[in-house]
Amino acid sequence: MDEIALRKGHNYRIVVSDLDRRRPIWVGGKGRTEADMDLFFAALGAKKTARIQLAARDMWKPFRTSLTRHAPQARVIFDKFHIVRHLGDALDAVRRREYRRLAAKDRAFIKGQRYTLLSHREPLSLDGRRSLAKLLKANKRLHTAYLLKESFGQLWSYQTEGGARAFFTRWTQSLKWQRLTPYEKFAAMIDRHWDGIASYCHPKNKVSLGLVEGLNNKIRVLQRRAYGYRDEEYLKLKIVAAFLPPLTRSAEKDPL
Repeated sequence: MDEIALRKGHNYRIVVSDLDRRRPIWVGGKGRTEADMDLFFAALGAKKTARIQLAARDMWKPFRTSLTRHAPQARVIFDKFHIVRHLGDALDAVRRREYRRLAAKDRAFIKGQRYTLLSHREPLSLDGRRSLAKLLKANKRLHTAYLLKESFGQLWSYQTEGGARAFFTRWTQSLKWQRLTPYEKFAAMIDRHWDGIASYCHPKNKVSLGLVEGLNNKIRVLQRRAYGYRDEEYLKLKIVAAFLPPLTRSAEKDPL
C-alpha cells in the first residue's frame, strides 16, 4: 500500500500492489484518508480480503486503521524506504540547524551539500566524496549524524526480533548526549511502530521491500510521459496496464 502525488499540492491517489504478481492491482481514492483506503477493500470484496496474508505499507495511520478493520489477519511489515526517508529528513533537519547555528565563514562546508550528505558514499563521484569528507571533518555533529544514518541500515539484516531489538537499543543509546533532537524523535517513532519493523525479521515475511519503490519509480516515469493529460482514469489504466504480463501467442491469435 502506497500513495502517489498526481500533482503539487498534496493531491494523492492510493496504489495497491500484489506482492506475488509484482504489479499494481488498484489505483484510486481522492486522497490518502481512511475512507480512500476503504474503497480498495470494497472493490476487492470480503472473500478476497480475508485471504490477505501480508501487507507492506508505510506508517501512515489511516492505512493502518483501514487495514486492521478490514483484514485483521494480515501480518504487517513497514516499507523500508519510507523509514529511511524519515531518517533522511531527520539528518537534513540536523544539517539545517547546524547551518543556522554556525557563523557565516563556517557555513561554506554545509551550503549546497544536502544531496551529498543524504547519499550513501559509494555512488558519489570523486568530487562528491571529497566534499563529504571535508564536510564531516569540519562538523562533528553532522559527522555523528551521518554515521548513525549509515549504520541504521543494519536493522534489516537481523534474522530474529531479539537481535533487531538489541541493535536498535544500542543505536538509540548512542544518541545520548549528542543533542540530535530530530534523531531522538525518529527513534521514538520507530519504537511506537516496532511491531511492523520487527515483523520483517521472520523468514515468512522476507519479501523484497525494493519492489514497492521500484513500482513507484516506474509510475513516476509514466506520470512524466502523461504530463498534460487531464483524464485521470486514463492515467490509472496506464499504470495498471504497464505492469501486465505480455500476451501469449495463443492469446494474441484468439483474444477471446
